[in-house]
This record gives sequence, structure tokens and C-alpha cells, in this order.
Amino acid sequence: MQISRVEVIPVELQTRQPARLAGKPEVRSITAVFIRLETRQGPSAWGCTVAHPDLTGEAPEDVLRGCRECAALAPDLHPTNIEYSLDELATRVNASPGVMCAFDLAFHDLLSLAAGLPLYRLLGGYRDRIQTSITLPIADEFETVGLAREYARQGFRMLKIKGGQNPEEDVQRVEAVHRALPQHVLRLDADGGYTARQAMDVARALDGILEMFEQPTPPEDLVSLHEVKKLSPIPVLADQCVRGPESALELAAHRMVDGLSVKLATCGGLRSARQVDAIARAAHLATMVSCFIEPAMLVAAGLSLALSSPNVRYGDLDGHLSLARDPSRAGFVLQDGWLQATDVPGLGYTVDLGS
Repeated sequence: MQISRVEVIPVELQTRQPARLAGKPEVRSITAVFIRLETRQGPSAWGCTVAHPDLTGEAPEDVLRGCRECAALAPDLHPTNIEYSLDELATRVNASPGVMCAFDLAFHDLLSLAAGLPLYRLLGGYRDRIQTSITLPIADEFETVGLAREYARQGFRMLKIKGGQNPEEDVQRVEAVHRALPQHVLRLDADGGYTARQAMDVARALDGILEMFEQPTPPEDLVSLHEVKKLSPIPVLADQCVRGPESALELAAHRMVDGLSVKLATCGGLRSARQVDAIARAAHLATMVSCFIEPAMLVAAGLSLALSSPNVRYGDLDGHLSLARDPSRAGFVLQDGWLQATDVPGLGYTVDLGS
């Protein structure tokens, strides 16, 4: 199979509501870059990535420039020789995670289309569905409980509450949601906003309420993260700390956390994410497959990973629901908070980028 043409299509995507993160400006839009591979044999495949300085750590213009550079090289590569082809591209763009993610997904999509199998089966096919959390943004207690009730009416039974700005208020918000929905699974994501002392106080206050505690301390402060993990009665997961296999190995080797959260756009796609999961599995740590605010196509790729591995204990794949208009539509089914794959070959999607 030979690539005949590569199209690079950037799209600015608006959010339904401004997203508030600890210590960051409000996020009102994110740049998605779609990659379309055409082949001489007929099948076309798609890849996708997202870029935002405050979310992914990469500027959209840098990712777009890298994608265009790789697009010029891709016709000389054999797309189903994924390891070799990705290594060749990585050397040209300094292994930019966003760029690598886009082409990694496109190559995997094309491989699974050629095989006539849905990607999650090609990767391992451990299960065909997983429960996902849905995210409650930073808001006051009244708004948080109201949104939690609305998501409960939509069928979600796992809620991830964003925090990190004020630990006392975060405890009150989580407790209020627990009172309103005592049977729901609750997670708290501090986005690195707490000191070690604050994080330990929050963990103790919410013992018996939270399922897990995500990135309680700043990602660059691994000493504090390790301290929280040792004393927390609640499982602690690393998120922003996990940038790829090397960082995952450091976290696992020193037993700094109870689990690793992996996002395709910041680790460089499925190839790198599967290495992170393998490290977590070997170290007896849980894996969570997570996402940014991102198109359904990218969520579908994360879902393929989540469904392929028995080590994936947590699903956090709701990023497409935050977009006002998503040009991609994935083939998976979302019902009552469960994401279920279909047997459509490849990633399974339709794409409408307009004229």
C-alpha cells in the first residue's frame, strides 16, 4: 500500500462553555489538526491531534508546521511499517507529540482498514466497552451540584470534578455532590494546583468518597507527588507528569503514584501510549486513558487503546462532548456513561470539514 497524497487540515474548534483549569486562563477554543492519507490502492485514512499551549504544551502553529513537513515526507514511507515510518518522521520534527499523534493515528487507521478489523481488536481486543467519567469544571458549589444532577439524568455514573484553586472549597464541592448523588463514583482532578500539605488534607477529608485523586501537586514536583502518594488513603494518579514512556518509567520505578493517566496528544499517539500502559502493567500500576477537549476521532483512538488492554482500569474519554461543533463523528456508542465499540474497520468515523 502506497500513500499518494497527504492533506493537512487545521480547524479552530470552539467549546460549548469556557473551560476553567487551576492556574490557567479560560479555554474557549482549541486547534485540531486533521490528517488525511490517500493511497494508490483506494483506501483513505484519517489522523487527528490537538494543540493548545495551556493544555497540550505545544503551540498550534508549531504543530501545524510539523504536520505539513511530515506530509511532504509521508509518500516516501510505507504506512503499514508503522515503527519505521514513525521513527523517520520523529527525526524530522524533534518527536513533537502533537505531530506524531496525528500521523500515528492515521497509520494505525490505515493498517486496521487494510486488515478489515476495528482498531481495538487489532490492538488486543480485551473488551468492547468501558465506563467513562464526565468532567465537572471549576464552579461554585451550587453550579457544580446542578451540573452533576444533569449529567446523572443523562445516565453518567462517574463524575470527575475539577479543582486545584481552593482546597477547602473543593472539599465542600465534592461533599455536596456526594450528598446529592451518593451512589455515583467521584474523582477529583486538581490539575497540579495543591501543595503537598493541601493535597494530603484534601485526601484525608475525602477518604471514603473519592475513587481516586488525579495530579494533586505540580507536575514538575515529583517529590511532593511521591509524598502525597505515600500518605494518601485514596489512590493517586499522575496526569501532566506523564509525557511519554521515559516519564512513565521514572514514576513507576520509584513507585511515586498508584496509576498513570495517558493522553494520546501529549505522549505522541498509540505507539507511545501503549508503551506507557506496558510500563504501568509491569509495575502493577493502573492505567487511565484520558483526553483533552478534542474531536471524537481522537477520543475513538483513545477508546481503542482503553478497550485493548486489561490494565486500563479507568476511562476518562469525554472530551468531544465539550465542543460546540465536532467535524468528526466516531462510530462508538455512548449510552448511560458507557462507551461501546462497533465492528466498523479502522478507527470508525465520518468527517465533515465543510467546503
